[in-house]
Amino acid sequence: MEDKLKELRRRKEAALAGGGPERIERQHKAGKLTARQRIDLLLDPGSFTELDMLVTHRCTDFEMEKQKIPGDGVVTGYGTIDGRQVYFFAYDFTNLGGSLSVTNAQKICKVMDLAVKMGVPLISLNDSGGARIQEGVDSLAGYADIFLRNVLASGVIPQITAIMGPCAGGAVYSPALMDFTIMVKGTSYMFVTGPDVIKTVLQEEVTFEELGGAMTHNATSGVAHFAVDSEEEAILAIRELLSFLPQNNLEEAPRRPTTDDPHRMDEALNALVPDNPNKPYDMKELIRLVFDDRYFFEVQEHLAQNIIVGFARLDGQTVGIVANQPMVLAGCLDINSSIKAARFIRFCDCFNIPIITLEDVPGYLPGTSQEHGGIIKHGAKLLFAYGEATVPKLTVIVRKSYGGAYCVMGSKHMRADYNLAFPTAEIAVMGPEGAVNILFRRELSKATDADAFRAERVEEFKDKFANPYVAAEKGYVDDVIEPKETRPRLISALRLTATKRDTNPPKKHGNIPL
Repeated sequence: MEDKLKELRRRKEAALAGGGPERIERQHKAGKLTARQRIDLLLDPGSFTELDMLVTHRCTDFEMEKQKIPGDGVVTGYGTIDGRQVYFFAYDFTNLGGSLSVTNAQKICKVMDLAVKMGVPLISLNDSGGARIQEGVDSLAGYADIFLRNVLASGVIPQITAIMGPCAGGAVYSPALMDFTIMVKGTSYMFVTGPDVIKTVLQEEVTFEELGGAMTHNATSGVAHFAVDSEEEAILAIRELLSFLPQNNLEEAPRRPTTDDPHRMDEALNALVPDNPNKPYDMKELIRLVFDDRYFFEVQEHLAQNIIVGFARLDGQTVGIVANQPMVLAGCLDINSSIKAARFIRFCDCFNIPIITLEDVPGYLPGTSQEHGGIIKHGAKLLFAYGEATVPKLTVIVRKSYGGAYCVMGSKHMRADYNLAFPTAEIAVMGPEGAVNILFRRELSKATDADAFRAERVEEFKDKFANPYVAAEKGYVDDVIEPKETRPRLISALRLTATKRDTNPPKKHGNIPL
């Protein structure tokens, strides 16, 4: 028996050693942790249970039979985060470059299947050289098996990925299919085709960072949701994100006790929105003044900053926030902001997270670049997401609510449950100046003092239409409130809508305007 135990220990020690001391040292010199160090940071102490620790590949081409390391480039298993179960897989770059073989793809597929079966979140830590070339189509088949499971798990369990090294070629599609992607500045990158190929084919020179670095994918492409300075921060971001999310689509998000008074009214809210409707203010300040403990966990803060999305808590309950930002493009909706908000809304709807909309939107951004880029189609994605969502939807019209953007941003007509407006709200087809230029075009052309005539008509339009009261009279908003009342009124509505039941017509699925 002692000999058998020694052999077991030898095999497990070989698995724990990964690619060996030299490769581990190279990993550290590159500013990266090993897969097992990342797992230790991610999970609660003592909760890690590894699966398939002794698996090795079966390839014999290119003398691969001489390069067998237990674990085969990926560490898989389960554990807890803040006492809640998760499954995960972490590529081990020290072990054959973390390259994907048919064997370690089977390891990954096993934990993905278990995560769905058990109804718990799935986390992936990416640091891989991509498909294992020596295995040819087998490695590609492995990726396809993973992609299918990402799709089938979508909307069933939360899927979170952290990119902590290279992620290239077909490897990028699993992260793209997951709900949230975190990237580490300086050490992680993602691209379908690398700089060398681009230079050869297009004679275009580009660095790894410019092509697919953390800020490129956070601020330009929108592929990633968070950019952090270190792997430790990436792990903390995963843990923080999970604290807002339910385990699966059949559960409610966890509540967190708060000492923040649900009846709290903050006088600063009454002075936040400027009297001049063209003067910007910071919508994030409004968020901080209203929600629990003045805390807001922003998602995709570097992309399309004219709209804000993220998680907060209200009376201890997780809520998703969608808010226009008047400080950027006056809060207009454009292509990127529509896509950003639509995807966030659909995530919240998947996982029973109420959506709170804070609205100050003058309309869709005009211009040929927007029209040619498909603002009609992309703007319709946001419309589709709001209309499709069946979770509680609460809307506060803070200031401007013009044109089609009024319809889109959680209006009563899109099945919003509770709609409030500040006295500063302006709900109309368009702004006073634009409306007067159209309605009084002939009179303006004939007026002896066109400027004075225009100013008089603008004031008339403001008095009659640029206010919340016409909409309130028609029942399109449920109440006009003092801004300081926002927190208690939203909490009251959130409690009321906790038992909401809403359904969509039976169908295989809708056809969102992709």
